[in-house]
Amino acid sequence: MGDAYLLVSFIIVVALVFDFTNGFHDAANAIATSVETKALQPKQALALAAIGNFVGAFISEGVARTVGSGIVDVASSVSGLYVVLGGVLGAIAWNMITWWLGIPSSSSHALIGGLVGAALASSEIVHWDGVIKKVAIPMVISPLVGFTLAFALTALLQNLFRNSMRSAVSKYFKGAQICSATAMSVGHGLQDAQKTMGVMTLALVVGGFHSGDSIPTWVKIAAALAIAAGTYAGGWRIMKTLGKRMVHIDQLRGVASEAVASSILFVLAINFKAPISTTHTITSAIIGSGAVGGKKAVSWPVVGKILSAWVVTVPMAAVCAALMVFATKIVGLH
Repeated sequence: MGDAYLLVSFIIVVALVFDFTNGFHDAANAIATSVETKALQPKQALALAAIGNFVGAFISEGVARTVGSGIVDVASSVSGLYVVLGGVLGAIAWNMITWWLGIPSSSSHALIGGLVGAALASSEIVHWDGVIKKVAIPMVISPLVGFTLAFALTALLQNLFRNSMRSAVSKYFKGAQICSATAMSVGHGLQDAQKTMGVMTLALVVGGFHSGDSIPTWVKIAAALAIAAGTYAGGWRIMKTLGKRMVHIDQLRGVASEAVASSILFVLAINFKAPISTTHTITSAIIGSGAVGGKKAVSWPVVGKILSAWVVTVPMAAVCAALMVFATKIVGLH
């Protein structure tokens, strides 16, 4: 029990590190457009995103329960704990690689890929039906819906305000964008903080310190604080990709893309308990909003690099996690 206690404690620390990296890796999801359009100053935007992430973490437990019990089954043993640890470390490794390259990949899918890779490397059970229904299908649908709805909403808003004075439109949408950025921040916490809660709860269950899939209150608080702190630390590399390199963002497009993306995050988290990617959702919405301006309004080479990262995130995070598991076996830890 002593070894299990120490290992569970270490996994929780590592999971919170992942939560922190998730925050600064995905901070751009909520604030890139509002910073680029100068609706908010960078420090104001980061503070707003941090608070929103913290609040969102407490809204629901659905996503956390899916990650904690709907993706993999791990034996209740010290060996099982190393599987959980390998999954989280694999996700962190892939997060750091994509952060360094400035690519807005999905921390969510990195974590799920890590858990699947670690489970396969240890011959543990993977719930493929859960992976397909809760991860793979939403992974495809949410960006398509985000692109389509953001395109439609942007076109509608441009048509409604086409005869309005630019200064009046800018003043109105500046306030609206602060609201949409807030909604996006809360949606990010609702989705991404809960994924860490799920992993922490999984470690507690495997270690024999918790039963069932309910999320302990202290786990919620710890995960919420970690992602909020990481968000405030910022994610400037990825922010440049979302705010400048991919699409020229104005305040109208910022409102449209954030309103659409946050709505998708809320609906799928609360109604379907699906751990979707905030990165995929907001990025596709920004692309859809920009595409209203025609083919030249979007930097398609940048979009191509982003899409490539999306495709490889789950398998590459799985490979990273499997390597972590194999390393623990080589040194005789399990």
